[in-house]
Amino acid sequence: MIENGVRNRQAERREATRAEILEAAWVLARSKGLAGFSLGDVARRIGMKAPSLYWYFDAKHAIYDAMFIHGNEELLARLRSARWGTTPRSVLRTGARAFVEFAVEDLARYQLLFQRSIPDFEPSPTAYTSAITVFEETRARHIAIGITRPAQFDMWTAMVAGLAAQQTSNDPAGDRWLRLIDPMVDMFLSTVSEPGGPRRPKVAGSGRHASD
Repeated sequence: MIENGVRNRQAERREATRAEILEAAWVLARSKGLAGFSLGDVARRIGMKAPSLYWYFDAKHAIYDAMFIHGNEELLARLRSARWGTTPRSVLRTGARAFVEFAVEDLARYQLLFQRSIPDFEPSPTAYTSAITVFEETRARHIAIGITRPAQFDMWTAMVAGLAAQQTSNDPAGDRWLRLIDPMVDMFLSTVSEPGGPRRPKVAGSGRHASD
């Protein structure tokens, strides 16, 4: 970290320690559950005295906040690195698969980001901006392929969230609901393309209806 042309080693060490604490918290969340670990558990895992943690995080909820941001940043990176294609079907299949696979590969992260698994925790406004960014970029991709109505996007989020919930709850080690992603996307497309129904999606940048 460089400030005014000078390397700030103290700030670098602080950020490195915060990252170590965050990594330890994720490990413990995966082994003990999100609500099952204490600040003392985190401190012991990294060889630190528990009171010293307060120099980096002033409460356990601050650690949850940092985990929430970290998880959404990972999801955002996954979505941005995906190969999206150009047709509505390819965009939607890519987006659905990226989200559902991300959700099912890490139960603790899924619970923190998408479920109310910690009764007294709510992300801070600052932390929640990371989730808003994911939402807005996903919404923009839908608008770009002609899916513009709020109800259509509500249908979409309900569908992919349902697939993720079913997979994580009922077949966490398998692919029963992962195998339904493509046909569910096709069903969604047929619904939003029905004559007299919501506007039929178009290929971005053209006036043609999608037919693939």
